[in-house]
Amino acid sequence: MTDHTGRAGLEKDELYAVAHEFEQIRHAVVGSYTANSLPDLVTASRHLAALTGLMKDLSDEVLFRATDDDSGLDFGPVIAAYTSASAPAGRAVTNYTEAFEQLGFLRRHAETPASADLRDARQAAFDVAHDRLDLTVDSLQETFVALLRTADQIDGTPPRVLAALSRSARPANSIYRAPGRLPTTEPNRLAYMPVSRHAR
Repeated sequence: MTDHTGRAGLEKDELYAVAHEFEQIRHAVVGSYTANSLPDLVTASRHLAALTGLMKDLSDEVLFRATDDDSGLDFGPVIAAYTSASAPAGRAVTNYTEAFEQLGFLRRHAETPASADLRDARQAAFDVAHDRLDLTVDSLQETFVALLRTADQIDGTPPRVLAALSRSARPANSIYRAPGRLPTTEPNRLAYMPVSRHAR
């Protein structure tokens, strides 16, 4: 059996790393707009690309662990962390995409001759974009916190210690499976096996 001691620490580190990537993009989004200004389309395009990239990273992390067939590891708690984080992360992408649409409208009509209707439309687009950016920031914060909390709770009890614990004492948030009895490869034999009459 492979010794997986230390693997829980690696999984925790990976969760922390992904969490901090979401925190970095959150800081970037926060710094790109104010109460009276919005990010330009170049900046917004980079942010959206980073957000969709992080969503792909979440699914890749799940795929990698969901296809791992190592009998000594149970990635359930780690997979749950990534799949749970995908919901607020997805909301961040959705909200940023809606803001992105409004930024496109504002760019398109930046030099259009002013009219009362256009002024109202520009103000509405600004307000929607601002609101969606705020919601993006909130969702990114939720994603960051969710990943951190789960990483903190991943149990690192070594596999050998788990093997010595009773079933009820084993932590539910461990990525290790306690070593079990290996199935016998030989067929069960009876103490007395009569010989067939035809074999005599």
